[in-house]
Amino acid sequence: MNNGRFAIALHLLTLLDQAKGELLSSEYLAGSININPVLVRKELSSLRKHGFVQSKEGKNGGSTLAVSAKEITLAAVYNSVKQLSLLGHQKNTPNPKCPVGKDINKHLNNLYNDTEKILIDQLNKKTLADFSQQFE
Repeated sequence: MNNGRFAIALHLLTLLDQAKGELLSSEYLAGSININPVLVRKELSSLRKHGFVQSKEGKNGGSTLAVSAKEITLAAVYNSVKQLSLLGHQKNTPNPKCPVGKDINKHLNNLYNDTEKILIDQLNKKTLADFSQQFE
């Protein structure tokens, strides 16, 4: 995944859980993360599409969790923001005549998939509620 989207999404969801149903504005959320509210709104839109967040527009609008934090696994959050394999991907095509180069991409892909499966298995064991409890 090699970017900060998981951390941002988890930060947003934790703030929303801590708010106990109160609508939080994108400006408030951005202030906590110390990023631009436009980036927060973009991430909230993605979290809405995945069913984690609901939002109300307008003067008294904001966002809140759409489901209980106990129902959101960290693996589900990870999968919702994942763009690349955890360890990246091979960008070039090695020399097929090389004894290593001819099979390196296949073996790297297997290694990457196995490693990511371990990560997802661990993240499946924790919910947003578990993570959020650390801040109470």
